[in-house]
Amino acid sequence: MPYDTEGNPFLPFAFNAAGRGWHVFPLLPGAKPPALHGTERCPHTGDCATGHRKWEQRATDDPEQIAAWWSRRWYNVAVATGPSGLVVIDLDVPKGNSSADTPCGVTTFKALCERAGQPVPDTYRVRTASGGWHLYFTAPPGIRLTNTAGKLGPLIDTRAWGGYVVAAGSAIGGGLYADSGVHVAPLPGWLCDRLTARPQPRGRVAVPSSSRASRYATAALEAEIAAVAGAEVGQRNHTLLRAARALGRLIASGDLTRSEVEEALNGAGERAGLRPYECGPVITSALNWSIAHNPQGRTA
Repeated sequence: MPYDTEGNPFLPFAFNAAGRGWHVFPLLPGAKPPALHGTERCPHTGDCATGHRKWEQRATDDPEQIAAWWSRRWYNVAVATGPSGLVVIDLDVPKGNSSADTPCGVTTFKALCERAGQPVPDTYRVRTASGGWHLYFTAPPGIRLTNTAGKLGPLIDTRAWGGYVVAAGSAIGGGLYADSGVHVAPLPGWLCDRLTARPQPRGRVAVPSSSRASRYATAALEAEIAAVAGAEVGQRNHTLLRAARALGRLIASGDLTRSEVEEALNGAGERAGLRPYECGPVITSALNWSIAHNPQGRTA
């Protein structure tokens, strides 16, 4: 059946993705949400005659279905990563309300590769409208990876089964998604290991012993580092800051030494998932402030 697709600038990009064997579906024009109907609006006809089918189930590489969709409107293009056999690493940029020194996902990912002793993977990538990057990889055989948020580091998410990415050629907020490279590399084994590793339980963090610490000071130190070690993503920096300010009072009073507090807080912050370069400045500034604003006791 012929469809009126003449002049649609997004259709070629949908065909290009499908030509790679990727499964695509339409997104709302100029936006990221799916353009396909949801459960509440399902007509229970056509593809959904036997029950509602979600976007992941309806995503396709069939040229006729793609032509039918994009003959209706100038939809953006989405790639359903799971059915396409892809794992996409999303390297985001800090939001507008982030600290000026917050590293972007690209910087964090490069540091992750360096710590692992691995090169930054050379693979097909898409520059997002906001300035981030999507790194495309073929999924490892026999392993069903799903989406993650922050598992590889701050501002690094992954899309696999249950996820999708905005494809090259789409436009959002006046910005374009532009691709570079051709070859899609296999997901490196070391990255797959990190994505499949079970998170370590956040047990008790060892507290440095100090003969000068009172029972109250020791209990306070234990409570604060436990709070930091158990802090959730999005609350870790605030919890670390609050703990350092609370313990700074005990340094000022002479009940704890600065070195033991710094050691304990750094260990707890890393246990929560923060990097050393993220913990250090927060701890230093918070302790300096607290010591300067609290009564001095014994020399610490």
